[in-house]
Amino acid sequence: MKLYAAFDLHSSSSYLGISDEKGRRIFKKKLPNDPARIKETLRPFKDEIEGIVVESPYNWYFLVDLLREEGYRVHLANVMKTQQYSGLKYSNDKNDAFWLVEFWLVEMLRLGILPEGYIYPKEERPIRDLLRKRGHLVRLRTSLIVSLQNIIARNLGSRLKANDVKVLTTDRVTPLFQGNEDLALAGKVSKEAIDFMTRQIKAIEASIDGRIHLSDPYDRLLSIPGVGKILASTIMLETGSIERFRKVGNYVSYCRKVPSGRFSNDKKKGTGNRKNGNRYLAWAFSEASDHARFFDSESRRYYQRKLQKTNAPIAHNALAHKLARAAYYIMKDGVVFMPDKAFA
Repeated sequence: MKLYAAFDLHSSSSYLGISDEKGRRIFKKKLPNDPARIKETLRPFKDEIEGIVVESPYNWYFLVDLLREEGYRVHLANVMKTQQYSGLKYSNDKNDAFWLVEFWLVEMLRLGILPEGYIYPKEERPIRDLLRKRGHLVRLRTSLIVSLQNIIARNLGSRLKANDVKVLTTDRVTPLFQGNEDLALAGKVSKEAIDFMTRQIKAIEASIDGRIHLSDPYDRLLSIPGVGKILASTIMLETGSIERFRKVGNYVSYCRKVPSGRFSNDKKKGTGNRKNGNRYLAWAFSEASDHARFFDSESRRYYQRKLQKTNAPIAHNALAHKLARAAYYIMKDGVVFMPDKAFA
């Protein structure tokens, strides 16, 4: 008898449902997220289980890896393409789990139309998470810098550049507040916190520099204007296998670089899920757009053409969109950046 299982995964527990090929409920149980308990519970059904579907919340790594190591065929459900609660008058974890089993896995897997999420290679996840932590620290440091700049502007009527704040070799903040004990303390703690963040960011960058190697064709990402090694590494690690994107439009949408909207009879009826996609790729191409329009003449001309017809945020996103499209073809075809094609 063929069995199909589904895990409705939460932060500390999971709801397991098992059905047969006719959709009959065989087993149901709420389990703690304990590897030993999960393996023990599945063991009596192991030889008959054809596949296990797992929802893809933030903490799916441990469960997918555990099940794969045990030899199960695992499917990571794409929750953005499911209608878990459609037609259900009453919904809870038990109903969700069996809805996944009876409809998603049994029917859609049998028909070959199961929408699945990408299971990123286990060995590459730690370095990707380290790179994400760098981004997190950069955002925290930026918030501290902006806060300090605001204090300076309010009290002194002047502005200190971000690069002057970040420099480690010279303290250009403390002398500004001489004669005012309270402001001096605010400047001191801000500068110390910013310096601490800067050192941690540099430590991560040093570690990444020695461990990340841009493999072919990803090394050609460096030919994109505005893309240095950190952004190229981010794009490579967050993209994973470029082959999982059927068309360039799929990739650019995944990078959150397409407009979101619902239209009917040429009228806008609402917006879609603008956060559907990878926020780290969205950040990477946004950063590349900023750098490209300052340091690359072709990118700057394209940005200026757009700026004449619209506002700055839309022109910025249009350039980021072009760079994301170029990155797709660079990774897929192994070519270098060609401005005449990118900005045609």
